[in-house]
Amino acid sequence: MDTTPPSLPANAMSANTAAAPGGLAPGMIESCGDFGIRIARDGTWYYQNSPIRRLPLVKLFASVLRREADGDYWLVTPAERGRIEVEDAPFVAVELEAEGQGRDQSLTFRTNLDDKVAAGESHPLRVTTDPATGEPRPYVLVSPGLEALLLRPVFYHLIERGQEATIDGTSQFGVWSNGKFFPLGSLTDAT
Repeated sequence: MDTTPPSLPANAMSANTAAAPGGLAPGMIESCGDFGIRIARDGTWYYQNSPIRRLPLVKLFASVLRREADGDYWLVTPAERGRIEVEDAPFVAVELEAEGQGRDQSLTFRTNLDDKVAAGESHPLRVTTDPATGEPRPYVLVSPGLEALLLRPVFYHLIERGQEATIDGTSQFGVWSNGKFFPLGSLTDAT
């Protein structure tokens, strides 16, 4: 059974803010509090703990997803906004396509929503370490403030493409994509 997420006004997905519902002045957005939507660590979207199984609906919600400076995630339409919970990152990278070699290679990630993102200046890769387990947590920036967590097999594929490079006089292990070098960890971590 598919659970229908909270109702949004019929005109909420349009860019027209001249006639905001509820008597709001143009350009004002009504805060609806918590929408009861959660994005699990594996990229599954839930509404009141039931998975949202319709991919077009998830893509629609993802198109209005924003992250604020305080780290909170919101679904924002021209008329209203509501907070949602994100356990780790709002997206997951499920596949890696690599073209070329070394400094000339391009790495493109496909997300769980079938978006493609080429790592580079505008879409950097970063790797953090989980303080509890010591395991790496790799991410690629999909859009401003919104990242995709690389699934373990995708990260292993990325590591296979890694190489040693001297950056600013320091030997590092990482990958090149679209002319930019992204460190993946220290050389002692990579061996």
